[in-house]
Amino acid sequence: MTKVPDLKKQNVINAPLLKKPGILVLDVDATLIEEEVIDLLGDIAGVGSDLAYITSRAMQGKMDFNTSLKLRVSMLKGLDYSCVKQVAQNIHTTNGAKKLIDTLHSFGWKVGAVSGGFKQVLDDFLPKLNIDFWVANNLEIVDSKLSGKVIDPIVNRQYKAKALINWAHKNNIDISQSVAIGDGANDIDMIKTARLGVAFCAKQLLKSQAKASIDTRDLSLVLDLLN
Repeated sequence: MTKVPDLKKQNVINAPLLKKPGILVLDVDATLIEEEVIDLLGDIAGVGSDLAYITSRAMQGKMDFNTSLKLRVSMLKGLDYSCVKQVAQNIHTTNGAKKLIDTLHSFGWKVGAVSGGFKQVLDDFLPKLNIDFWVANNLEIVDSKLSGKVIDPIVNRQYKAKALINWAHKNNIDISQSVAIGDGANDIDMIKTARLGVAFCAKQLLKSQAKASIDTRDLSLVLDLLN
């Protein structure tokens, strides 16, 4: 049996209080869900391995996210929109997500999601998880097919951090009661903005920036980091 690490030993200083309302914001692909949605679309389009390689480089911080996203989406040009909805039916929530979300809601917290993926996939999926608000990229659709373009603005690392700040402000939540969770370079800014930034099964670059790290795929372990 794999031993779950004692997360309290990570000495997270001044972590948010669970029993006081706060805000938690999650990355989606490979964090809130198990898959990278754009890689699944690449498989359907017949460019899976090439597209996944670009995704990996972007998440490791070896390629600018905006550039990588535009390149990957261009590789999907001509894909029928029905394939996007097909993928939406085949994504899996990460273990512990429901417990994390439900527990936080029971203490008056808000839960948001920020995704470098696509709203056409997530608009149907995230409400089922009781996510309070979310942002994601918007694929351009022309004649029921992907045009190969993404509509601005792009949800990059700066956009994610701003979303966290804006949602906290709109809900009258102090940033001292904020948590951000992600796995790749595109999450660095929000991880550093939140009072508690958690690297979840993450790339080394993000781990080096986070206040805490979880390497077991169970999102409910985040609760152990709160005071």
